[in-house]
Amino acid sequence: MTFEADLRRFGPPACETLARRDALDYCAKLTASHYENFSVVTCLTPREHRPAFQAVYAFCRWSDDLGDEVGDPERSRELLAWWRGELDAMYEGRVRHPVMIALAETVERYGIPPEPFHALIDAFVQDQDVTDYQTFEQLRDYCTRSADPVGRLVLYVAGAFDEENARLSDFTCTALQLANFWQDVARDLDIGRIYLPREDRDRFGVRDDDLRAKRFTPAFADLLRFEVARTRELFAAGRPLIPRIPGEFAVDVDLFWRGGMAILDRIEACGYDVLTARPKLGKTAKVFLLTRAVVGLARVRLLGRSQRPEAAAIGGASR
Repeated sequence: MTFEADLRRFGPPACETLARRDALDYCAKLTASHYENFSVVTCLTPREHRPAFQAVYAFCRWSDDLGDEVGDPERSRELLAWWRGELDAMYEGRVRHPVMIALAETVERYGIPPEPFHALIDAFVQDQDVTDYQTFEQLRDYCTRSADPVGRLVLYVAGAFDEENARLSDFTCTALQLANFWQDVARDLDIGRIYLPREDRDRFGVRDDDLRAKRFTPAFADLLRFEVARTRELFAAGRPLIPRIPGEFAVDVDLFWRGGMAILDRIEACGYDVLTARPKLGKTAKVFLLTRAVVGLARVRLLGRSQRPEAAAIGGASR
């Protein structure tokens, strides 16, 4: 299954569609086939809610690929406009694309408004025009569209959306996005994008020619040390979300929180040299983090507490 093949099959002007069951299966396979630091759906994800997470992930995956895999910014803008039209049609009760068929069920069941989905598309449109950020505040503003909506979608599926939870989720999602940026500096350079803010590069004396040539320098190490430190602060600010959401969902959120922090640990462990090799979590590290999350869930079930205290126990286990 490749994006190019799927685009020929389901994109404009193709008219192929799938039955409901096949559309759900398509989203499940798409979710399982892509590498992430952690799988979006794990054995800890409540079974009845897995199709919702798979539909949301499939929407995000298609949005991302339309923005990054086409290779032509103008064509990407056209395809993202088409994708937005598919989203609007879905909210109007007209569905054709398999992702929208699956997503329509999720939107109806969990009462999800269109704004988070539109914000994600806005981020990928922005990627076609902005490839170098001047300030950290501009980068954080980008994260309000590229990352924060995903956390809000999770809150809707978990039945835990409110303004305070959304605020805490935004801290965590922005931190996860930044951790991914620092992990993928070299990959982003390959596609002509720099997410390290220019004001910070200037502050630490990182020269453009060194960065574009992927030359690791003491100045680059100092810069990334600074970015990692303030990303840890955002993770810490978002941590209080975990006791506020239902226990089984809290386990998955806890796992992503741990995973993001572990990526920062890996970056630190390699001396901040993300230009020579991409720091990533090995299988052993993932199993260790997953085991800690499973132990937290087991404690919850043995104690037989109500949902909110359960989540507090899970959150406390990782401190």
